[in-house]
Amino acid sequence: MATAMDKINTASTNICERMGHLQELSDSKRGAVIGCHLCNKSIREISLLLNIPRSTVSGIITKWKQLGTTATQLQSDRPRKMTERGQRMLKQTVHRSRQLSAESIAKDLQTSCGLQINTTTVRRELHGMGFHGRAAASKPYFTKCNAKSRMQWCKACCHWTL
Repeated sequence: MATAMDKINTASTNICERMGHLQELSDSKRGAVIGCHLCNKSIREISLLLNIPRSTVSGIITKWKQLGTTATQLQSDRPRKMTERGQRMLKQTVHRSRQLSAESIAKDLQTSCGLQINTTTVRRELHGMGFHGRAAASKPYFTKCNAKSRMQWCKACCHWTL
């Protein structure tokens, strides 16, 4: 006999199998949906016949009525804020002085290029170019006096003979 836990596990695997990655329907399947629609079949009948969700069938029919085609349309992307020229200027600005903040770089680009750009966009573009906001390793400042006192300390503590 199947336990309650087995039923839950099988139910969850069935759901996971059905909830796969979104895939585009082929042109022939979309054509079949439109053909069935033109033959006066209901959305439910088309869905059962072609084994496609009702919402998908409805979407295909609606798109066909509005656009007259079932082909996938190009997605409109948001235009980039930084042009190639702006990226070159950003790179030049950073090469001139690596210690500028993102805010000052954004202001500099606004005055030189006329680009209204956010500081996070500056950081993202710089990261894409390979510039990362890392501080240089601090190295001790050795003067002759410091070197001499350090050597005396080493001789006193470590009992070295030089």
